[in-house]
Amino acid sequence: MQHSTVQGHLTMNLVVSQELTFRIVVDLDYDPADPYAVRFTFHLPGDEPVTWVFARELLLDGLARPSGEGDVHIHPVGGELGEVCLVLRSPDGDAVLHGSAPPLIAFLARTDRLVPMGEEAAAGDLDAQLELILHGHENAG
Repeated sequence: MQHSTVQGHLTMNLVVSQELTFRIVVDLDYDPADPYAVRFTFHLPGDEPVTWVFARELLLDGLARPSGEGDVHIHPVGGELGEVCLVLRSPDGDAVLHGSAPPLIAFLARTDRLVPMGEEAAAGDLDAQLELILHGHENAG
């Protein structure tokens, strides 16, 4: 079954040290089949792309205030929703990325039009019901 997804692109700065940052392209992806999650795919220079999946709500919260536990932390930088800092923790070390907040806000607004915040369970139930109907119909025939 074909369904809509929300995709976006963003350039972020990977902070290596105070003196050194790399601009990297980040693909954003939201699929209503997994309504609570957003996917960030980082295109690192000379490396395979790396995808991180985390809660859509975490991204939303992190635009306004420090948010996150565990491997993903997001917090605003400065005021006026201008910039956001994303910290990704892995066994290989931490990656600190800075990016412009407006493209993330626009991406979240588009995901909200597809599956409104707070209605993710209903979207998941709908998919489950459709799956049941489709497979139930095949078994009956």
